Amino acid sequence: MQTTRFAIVGGGLGGLYAAFLLERLGIRDYMLLEARDRLGGRIASASWHSALGSAGANDIDRFDLGPAWFWPDFQPQLDRLIRDLGLARFEQHDAGDMLIERSPHGQPMRIPGVANVPASMRLVGSMSSLTEALHRRLDDTRLFTGQAVRRMRIDGAFVELESLDASGHATRWRAEHVLLGIPPRLIQEAITFTPPLPPTLHRQWRDTATWMAPHAKYLVLFEAPFWREQGLSGEARSAGGPLGEIHDASVPGGHAALFGFFGVPAKARGSVPEMTLRAHCREQLVRLFGPEAASPSREIIKDWAREPYTTTAGDLEGDGQHVAAPAATPASGPWQGRLRGIASEWSAQFPGYVAGAIEAASLGVQAIAAPDKE
Repeated sequence: MQTTRFAIVGGGLGGLYAAFLLERLGIRDYMLLEARDRLGGRIASASWHSALGSAGANDIDRFDLGPAWFWPDFQPQLDRLIRDLGLARFEQHDAGDMLIERSPHGQPMRIPGVANVPASMRLVGSMSSLTEALHRRLDDTRLFTGQAVRRMRIDGAFVELESLDASGHATRWRAEHVLLGIPPRLIQEAITFTPPLPPTLHRQWRDTATWMAPHAKYLVLFEAPFWREQGLSGEARSAGGPLGEIHDASVPGGHAALFGFFGVPAKARGSVPEMTLRAHCREQLVRLFGPEAASPSREIIKDWAREPYTTTAGDLEGDGQHVAAPAATPASGPWQGRLRGIASEWSAQFPGYVAGAIEAASLGVQAIAAPDKE
């Protein structure tokens, strides 16, 4: 059994940033446990080259399958981190007209596009470049993937954690403090606490929608952004579906792409074969952008509702929107001072945004490791 001061559960942005902050404080007595076989959590991307089976992948030519945008004008903490890490950014393309589709049978309506104010920004190399930059600054010997935490119990001055790998083999770990970098609702479903968490906290975490969980993205890659030659921005809204919202996902200096959010509820699209969903998406793009959309270089569907390390049954009914952040830590009882949530859902300012994970992790490390800064 390994013993440490700080255990971080979840290797998404919140967990990686917490580890980054601990190391900046000179604290290396931590471990990070991630259930997936990769780091990054709900930040994920697809490469043009790997998607097409080509060699020599270009890191610039990557496309977001999870969150893509940030807004420096009102997310200064995230903006500072991106600048400190030396990551390049670019403005979301929105020049040109947008399309409105009221039904799959009528002619799409073309209207002047509206520039985003403040500007929506994307990272060169996709949002994955942020999590990868953090990862490069961490001690790899402290990071453990393929370890799904299933139990926590109080053992004297320590919290004992039990994780399972893909083969079902159990490993036990001990820590003085635990930072929870996975969604609160997933914690309630996947992890057993002994003794149980306070009932009020349990209800709050159970009732907090998981960011991205009910959503799915359709990403389609092209050699060139042909829609721009038509004076179109690539942005569209549709009541006919299956995509309700579409945007230009092209990479400056790289290849062209469009992506759309499915407007079909998670349970409904889960009963449709992926090949059928792709065909319906292509048909919709042809209606909107013309026959050139019928022959993409590649199509990818990323359905977060099918991700067991993101989504619970309760997430399939909602829209993933957040009204208010739940309490991040027990206010009383035996778990007080031992646990703190640091995923995006615990952010008071930006719940459900990339900036929310940065805020929550920063506050979590500040609260739990403050004595080490003195």
